[in-house]
Amino acid sequence: MENEYIKLLIDGCLKVKKGDALFISYDKINTEFVDKLVSYAKNNGINDIYLDVTNAFQIHDILNNSTKKEIEENPLFNSHVWDEYAKKKAHFLMFCSEIPNLMDDVDSEKIALKSKISLETKPLYREYQKDGIIPWCIAALPNKYWAEDLFKNSKNPIDDFWQVLGKLCMLDGNAVENWDKFLKEQKKIKDKLDKLKISKLYYSNSLGTKLEVGLTKEALWQNASEGKYIVNIPSYETFTTPNYNETEGIVYSSKPLIYNGKVIDEFYLKFEKGKVVDFKAKKGEDVLKEILESEKGMKYLGEVALVNYDSPISKTNICFKTTLLDENASCHVALGMGFLECVNDGTNKTQEELKSLGVNSCQNHVDFMIGTKDMEILADTKDGKVTIMKDGNLVI
Repeated sequence: MENEYIKLLIDGCLKVKKGDALFISYDKINTEFVDKLVSYAKNNGINDIYLDVTNAFQIHDILNNSTKKEIEENPLFNSHVWDEYAKKKAHFLMFCSEIPNLMDDVDSEKIALKSKISLETKPLYREYQKDGIIPWCIAALPNKYWAEDLFKNSKNPIDDFWQVLGKLCMLDGNAVENWDKFLKEQKKIKDKLDKLKISKLYYSNSLGTKLEVGLTKEALWQNASEGKYIVNIPSYETFTTPNYNETEGIVYSSKPLIYNGKVIDEFYLKFEKGKVVDFKAKKGEDVLKEILESEKGMKYLGEVALVNYDSPISKTNICFKTTLLDENASCHVALGMGFLECVNDGTNKTQEELKSLGVNSCQNHVDFMIGTKDMEILADTKDGKVTIMKDGNLVI
């Protein structure tokens, strides 16, 4: 199964070819798997490989025992090497491998500072990523701590995790062909949504969500079928960028949000004229406040995404405690940066043109899950108001 996953990542998601540069970001705990991946890549003529290795336990100790000034000056958190490989138009592979509860005792402000430094020290990478100039992919990768947390009653939690991930990533058989076939079906959904010419979405469910979200005048829907590369694996969402000025109402979270190792749960956001004007969380409210106050644009939406409640990830009935997987089990929205590819000719528009369309400009982008079994979404379309989601699933 690991070998099929490696083929999917290199050949299917990133399409790395002989002579390309490959940048791999991962935690030390995943060294054994990454060694296998590097061996596969080299056997295929990919020799310029940079390994960006982190150590979550080391980071935990540094954050706990350092002042904010010391964190700012620590070279460990400087990501300038990402820009060096962005200049090479490298293919970037980032592994998501959680260690639950590790950061529970760390000051959330220090965690936010570390993340801010990482973002600000790779501006070229961020620009190229936003403009679709470089190939990149974020992929889930099990580790023993994550597996033991998710599969507490299992005799072989890491094996169980791989079995589940194998189903979610369609690793049974030829994974590349499986995803090619799946993405053809995804394209049909994207095309149907584009043809509706949706101008506004109306969300409601029994949690209390009552939200109206206006889209940009030149909005395009996207999913994994549209790009040359698969940027998130697995990926079951279809998404677009809203007009950040046109969100009204209240939205409740349906799953916990894990942000920089901290849990935010059972929260709501209230919007007026696009902006968050009130919020509350039963857990992690201080972290939610830091997200909202980190940048001006973080109080506005940058994404709305549709995911069937009956998606393969939702059917596992597992909260994976990471956005990469959990967002693909539920409809979600995101605070912060909007996507240029979700606007007609967006990558060629000026910042002023994008702003006039309502595209949120921000460094950060934080998704949170809002979908439920009884989620209903209505839409204003070129043909009037229609239902696009009923009982948590798309009906178009």
